[in-house]
Order: sequence, then C-alpha cells, then structure tokens
Amino acid sequence: QVQLVDSGGGSVQTGDSLRLSCAATTSTFNHYIMGWFRRVPGKEREFVSAISFHGGDTWYSDSVKGRFAISRDNGQNTVYLQMNNLTPEDTAVYYCAATRRPAATAESDYLAWGQGTQVTVSS
Repeated sequence: QVQLVDSGGGSVQTGDSLRLSCAATTSTFNHYIMGWFRRVPGKEREFVSAISFHGGDTWYSDSVKGRFAISRDNGQNTVYLQMNNLTPEDTAVYYCAATRRPAATAESDYLAWGQGTQVTVSS
C-alpha cells in the first residue's frame, strides 16, 4: 500500500502562486495515477487534478484549468501541483491521492490519501 505525505500549503494573497508536493512511499510509484483533491469545511472533497502513470496525460477540473499544473517525478516518487493566480475561492485543505484507475475523478476511486495541507488565499 502506498503512503502519501503532502506539503507546501500556506497563506498567500490573491494572484500569488504556491506549489504543493506529495511524497509517496512505495516501490511502485509509476503504477499509480496521482491526483489532487481539495475540501472546504462543510463540503465534500472536490477533484482538482490528476496525472497518468508517466505524466503523459493530465486532467483538471474546470475551476482550475489554465491556472494549475500537475506534474510528477517518478524518480523522486513525488507529484506536484503548481497553483498560479490563486483566488480566495481556492482556499481549502488540499489532499494528494493515489489510484490505479485512469482518469479517475471520484473520491471513491482513490486508494490512499495524504494528510492534507492548508491553502489560504486572502483578498
């Protein structure tokens, strides 16, 4: 089973950028589709982005398309989420997650989760 530790959150202002990282403990990192979700208090976790086994395919929610970029380094067992032009609506706890299902966007499709990292964007 893969274990995930996400990091990189913080408090920023509208228009700023942040890069989240997720380090995986597994010998088979490139066997997993990696995704990012986020949750605002009182709401369900929302799909943000995902990346295929070797990074050739990426998927984004409409709310972040064009502003966020997901990438992975299989040699370092790490997936990243570069977040640009942040707005207060991006404020949430962000979670990385792993699945073996390509193009998975449902929370129930994912096998393992990071502990979450808080992103706060002020206006």
